[in-house]
Amino acid sequence: MGTTVFERLRPASTTIAHSLTDARHGVFWLDDLPADLTPDRPALSGEQTADLVVVGAGYTGLWTAMLALRRDPGLRVAIVEAATVGWAASGRNGGFCEASITHGYDNGLSRWPDEIDTLERLGMENLDAFEADLAEWGVDAQFERVGELDVAVEPHQLEWLREEMEHAGPDSVFLDEAEVQASIASPTYLGAVWHRRNNAILHPARLAAGLARAAEERGATVYEHSRVTGLDTSGAQVRVTTAEGALIADRVVLATNVFPSLLKRNRLMTVPVYDYVLMTEPLTAEQWDAVGWRDRQGIGDMANQFHYYRPTQDGRILFGGYDAVYHYGRRVRAQYEDRPESWEKLASHFFTTFPQLEGLTFTHRWAGAIDTSTQFCAFFGTARGGRVAYAAGFTGLGVGAARFAGEVMLDLLAGEKTERTELEMVRKRPLPFPPEPAAAIGINATRWSLDRADHNGGRRNLLLKTLDAVGLGFDS
Repeated sequence: MGTTVFERLRPASTTIAHSLTDARHGVFWLDDLPADLTPDRPALSGEQTADLVVVGAGYTGLWTAMLALRRDPGLRVAIVEAATVGWAASGRNGGFCEASITHGYDNGLSRWPDEIDTLERLGMENLDAFEADLAEWGVDAQFERVGELDVAVEPHQLEWLREEMEHAGPDSVFLDEAEVQASIASPTYLGAVWHRRNNAILHPARLAAGLARAAEERGATVYEHSRVTGLDTSGAQVRVTTAEGALIADRVVLATNVFPSLLKRNRLMTVPVYDYVLMTEPLTAEQWDAVGWRDRQGIGDMANQFHYYRPTQDGRILFGGYDAVYHYGRRVRAQYEDRPESWEKLASHFFTTFPQLEGLTFTHRWAGAIDTSTQFCAFFGTARGGRVAYAAGFTGLGVGAARFAGEVMLDLLAGEKTERTELEMVRKRPLPFPPEPAAAIGINATRWSLDRADHNGGRRNLLLKTLDAVGLGFDS
């Protein structure tokens, strides 16, 4: 077996240890929210009524609420959240807002080849509308349409970049080793493709908080600390119950992401995979000069176990990814977020990427659970006689796709036949994950195989080839 650049150019252990000494175990984005975006909101109590109840105050739920209010400004919308607005995946992701609604072109092409051109167009239209909506509603999410840089850090990945350019649009450009290193100074970069319009970077928690405030300004009610415990559709309306109250509504949207579904049919459809993140202290002007990165793109490398990183508006660098950890039993647990070996590995890889930043420290370290589906992008549907709609399974690329999901669910609840609802991607459900212990065995064997491929020139073993053949393969 070979090695990766992160093993060949490993920094000193003292550099890694120093960088993590004062890192707080907490989410930078949530800590960075101003007080006016974190108001005290009531818990649901007693029996209330609404036209539409949204379960979950993350991106999917908040976008659905806002889009519903655009369609019908007089609609009575109630949003019910188990904790606080945007506290889970929506407040702790990397802040990459991609156009793709299929988790990348290759994944979409392999699953829906006849629809790929439509899916690509709809994804870009969705990102354009996302940007326009934030401007219209006055949501300051620090949105920057800077694109994304896909970088090769091993020789075999250069061929993958060339293949990527074969279907890239006019806004994409190939950078050779000299060009990419002139733009961003990293000894690991061998080449890159810059997609200049397909991605934005933003402040995740500000996005969630801003959407919630915009919804409230338009008449929606947000209930926090109100975990939904039941969904009763035996009567003429849907009854959504919590420990202290209930909401009676005509229609319900389930936007619970990685958490166990209120619908039995969906409980094997996703698994929680934990992702780990570091945030640096603000860089000095001299440190930024040493790095470059003046175009401020989001960056992802081409490995199966990849890293993602981006600058912030206050001059920090977020660096995350690589480890993707599944725990037996599909459980979402706070203790799974504390994994020192993952942060040490990320710190090591950070200083391999930017050795000129030795001495820089991290202020925050955190983790979050990704709702992973077998098709690696969202699935959609309705239940209970068409009165309940759901979307889940975004698999780490839900920031932009959540808006598209909101439109789909509202179309489905209205019984409308639209371009979105006619997509095979929307009409057909993916395969579920198997129950335990098969799920843990399969997921962890796949993770081991992906790591092995990264150490073997990208060559996929029999397990990965078999998964590819049956439509369960994934290359990152």
